[in-house]
Amino acid sequence: MIIVYGIKNCDSVKKALKFFKENNLEIEFFDLKKEQPSNEKIKSWVEKSSIDKVFNNKGTTYRTLKLKDLNLDENGKFEWLCKETMLIKRPIIEFENSVIVGFNEEEYKSIFI
Repeated sequence: MIIVYGIKNCDSVKKALKFFKENNLEIEFFDLKKEQPSNEKIKSWVEKSSIDKVFNNKGTTYRTLKLKDLNLDENGKFEWLCKETMLIKRPIIEFENSVIVGFNEEEYKSIFI
């Protein structure tokens, strides 16, 4: 099962969902605006990729919260991810025992097709 974590109005998530639909791949969608992933779930994403891949330091939420001024270490970034889901880079894809962060069509083709 492919699980996609994201928000429906995010461009990268839209591209990922379109990719899965066009390739007739069944997915389960987890809306980060409606549900909060558990701290354990976020920890598993970080362990399977990296804190810097999962933590979105380019988005509006990061700038609005002025997190750059805090010079966050890995623990600080993890704490913020657990309390503010809009800091999670999107989409997060869980497939088999791996985690794919962001949308990259070539990477998706090599993994899912």
